[in-house]
Amino acid sequence: MIVDCAIYRFGQRTEGPEDLSDALAQCRAEGDAFVWIGLYEPSEKEFDLVTEEFALHPLAVEDALKAHQRPKLEVYEDSLFMVLKPVAYEPKSDAVSSGEVMVFVGDSFVVTVRHGEESPLATVRHRLEADPEMLRHGPTAVLYSIADAVVDHYVDVANELGTDLEELETEVFSPTGGGSRHTASRIYAFKRQIQEFRRATGPLAQPLSRLAGAGLFPAGVPFVHEKAQPFFRDVNDHLTRVNELVDGLDRLVSDILSAQLAQMSVRQNDDMRKISAWAAMAAIPTMIAGIYGMNFDHMPELHWLWAYPAVVLGMVALEVLLFRLFKRRGWL
Repeated sequence: MIVDCAIYRFGQRTEGPEDLSDALAQCRAEGDAFVWIGLYEPSEKEFDLVTEEFALHPLAVEDALKAHQRPKLEVYEDSLFMVLKPVAYEPKSDAVSSGEVMVFVGDSFVVTVRHGEESPLATVRHRLEADPEMLRHGPTAVLYSIADAVVDHYVDVANELGTDLEELETEVFSPTGGGSRHTASRIYAFKRQIQEFRRATGPLAQPLSRLAGAGLFPAGVPFVHEKAQPFFRDVNDHLTRVNELVDGLDRLVSDILSAQLAQMSVRQNDDMRKISAWAAMAAIPTMIAGIYGMNFDHMPELHWLWAYPAVVLGMVALEVLLFRLFKRRGWL
């Protein structure tokens, strides 16, 4: 459905023709105006009108309708198509969720398509309408503001993940938490959330580099003003920082998982040593009692008065000796 539709002239929101075709023609004639249409999970029938009026490429339209796209930037004859994935993090459940924002940018129009609940579009529109100087730059300003809002929220999510990871690290290295199966499952689930976050941030690096005119893309992008490159370069720098944070978090989670598994292995070895020590201590009286339980007439000390107490005291002495030996070596 269409969430919002407005015409902006000289950085101000104004009233205009309700017919999209007339509105677009008027904006193109004036030169300093553009149309911004916002849609939320539109159906194919709802999107047909926008597609026809703005001559959007059918491949981009298909991507916008089906969603589940990687962040990307595609240039067509009459428009620019960019996909971003805003994310949200719920600390209580350690869950990272992502939505999708598709942006069509033309000479005098912007069409935004939102999928999912995680989206900064309403905030971006309000902020731009409160800043006419920025909005005067037209569709480029809208694209920049959306990318900037998405990436800035990436930074917040990365910091929240880092804080929760510190708590998880403290739990793993606590005296009682390292060997818990629940802890291992939490670490693995946390790693899955980082991978979900990476799927949103990693592929966005190339589109932003292209918009910033960096590396292999110094010529700029159609429908985006060349003077906007420094602004996109700033957004790209923030994204680079986020990707470095995500890589660091991923490595740290892997190290914590390895440490937790090592702790479990050490504790299992300690348990096995204790079991072995107690088994060795139990073997001595069992062996002696087994020998004296054999039915032979000619055995040492069978007719000696103090034979029974002597054997019992011998077993006790050997048990004490073994206990002290195992205790000294840390087996008990």
